[in-house]
Amino acid sequence: MAENGYDYLIAGTGVAGLCCALNLPASARVLLLSKAAADESDSFLAQGGICMLRGQEDFAGYFEDTMRAGHYENDEAAVRLMIESSPSMIAELVSRGVRFARDGEGNFRFTREGGHSRPRILFHDDVTGKEITSCLLAAVRALPNAVIRENCELVDLIAEGGECFGGVVRENATGALSPVYAKAVLLATGGVGGLFENSTNFRHLTGDGVALALRHGVAVEHVNYVQIHPTTFYTEKGGRRFLISESVRGEGAVLLDKHGRRFCNELMPRDVVTGDIRAQMKKDGTRHVWLDMRPVGAYTLREHFPTICAHCLQEGYDVFKDPIPVVPAQHYFMGGVKVDLDGRTSMRRLFAAGETACNGVHGKNRLASNSLLESLVWARRAAAAMAALPAAEAAPAPDLEDCRAYAALKERYAQSVREEAEREACYD
Repeated sequence: MAENGYDYLIAGTGVAGLCCALNLPASARVLLLSKAAADESDSFLAQGGICMLRGQEDFAGYFEDTMRAGHYENDEAAVRLMIESSPSMIAELVSRGVRFARDGEGNFRFTREGGHSRPRILFHDDVTGKEITSCLLAAVRALPNAVIRENCELVDLIAEGGECFGGVVRENATGALSPVYAKAVLLATGGVGGLFENSTNFRHLTGDGVALALRHGVAVEHVNYVQIHPTTFYTEKGGRRFLISESVRGEGAVLLDKHGRRFCNELMPRDVVTGDIRAQMKKDGTRHVWLDMRPVGAYTLREHFPTICAHCLQEGYDVFKDPIPVVPAQHYFMGGVKVDLDGRTSMRRLFAAGETACNGVHGKNRLASNSLLESLVWARRAAAAMAALPAAEAAPAPDLEDCRAYAALKERYAQSVREEAEREACYD
């Protein structure tokens, strides 16, 4: 095999990219790309947790909660697949060293978030995403057949005749471009938060996977389906918005207007709560509302939400004594590159998983804590489908010249995503 040839090329080192790599054949050469550092993915930022079916008696409720949150635009087969796969997915995570909260007898502890009819969310303090992703990253780093290239990004696909043969990789420190050939490519580049002024996402996540799909005529779906999280810490500082987990409201925190009065049901789906907050801000003439975490109780706050408590204190707010200012901000992307139940796109040998992909699970609005589960389930299934592919035929030579004007290329990519979103409807 040529020096620039791999069996599988994975763009992204969040849970989707990592889980896919861990489920590919041990004999295969795997290259993973991270646009920034390998641990700077939104998977690391997930606070609340990951859903798990608690038994067949919970299936109908979990299914209905997911459908209702998605305004019944969800793909029912995809929802069923995700829910039914959750116990085995959790078992795989535990086998890889992920530590979920447990009670004194060693049983899983579950919390509840908005839109859920019962507690079914596993967690690790208020840094569940970091716990899961760091375990998977360590496991991938230990693989003898996998290479992670940090600060490198996929800037184009090598494709011809509706088939993908690899991609053009840019080393961001030097601008050097190189073709990488592979028998299958997975797009797991995250969401679109970097295109928004206010977002909980890392700024370098700018919808790259969707842009590449649009460039090559690969089907995309619901690019306008962008979720706004109702509670991020309000600050006049720039940069990424700090998320105040939905689990805080699930444990009893309440939203207050400028007079200190509760004004909504905090456990409704995210889009509903976001609408209530925006209406109250308009009524009050304010730029934020208040979240009172004291009803959660001091013990639970310290035990379950230490990171949130510490961040608020750094910003000058003691959650044990006073409410904190919160405001909605862009959080999650339900649309993306259209895929089937195995992560296949409309281009042969090209797959997508995680926030980059749209498999229909979330419908128009994601139910809290379904994102990590959905990403992992589809990454594992994509790995199986990728492994089943035969070797590719001779690949075409890539066009490197267009990729050399990097700034102009990225602006075109960003504009293509915006235009597609506006073609379907407005962002929010």
